[in-house]
Amino acid sequence: MGRDSCVGDDVEIYNVGGVEIGDHAVVSQYAYLCGATHDHEDVNFALVSKPIVIGARAWIAADVFIMAGVTIGEGTVVGARSDVFKDLPPWQVCVGSPARPIKPRELTPADYGDEVSD
Repeated sequence: MGRDSCVGDDVEIYNVGGVEIGDHAVVSQYAYLCGATHDHEDVNFALVSKPIVIGARAWIAADVFIMAGVTIGEGTVVGARSDVFKDLPPWQVCVGSPARPIKPRELTPADYGDEVSD
């Protein structure tokens, strides 16, 4: 977890492949970060783990599901109850199932002055 980031109450983090949460990022209540899945093509249904990366200044709103192997871009907002199965670009507002960008986030790294993440 990065500097000044936080994870809300009742968040589930299935940390099999590693989870990185950037500086000043927020993961709100009831979110589920799923760091692994199963290989449905394998007769043994082998576990497949992949890392999840949540960029600096991102906000994962309440009850969002994030799949293994996903990267949420810096500054991105993922709206409540969205499902994320693919990477999301930086500085966007993303919603839905599956989540997709609907508009740019009005804030930019320049709005943060000296506190912009590296």
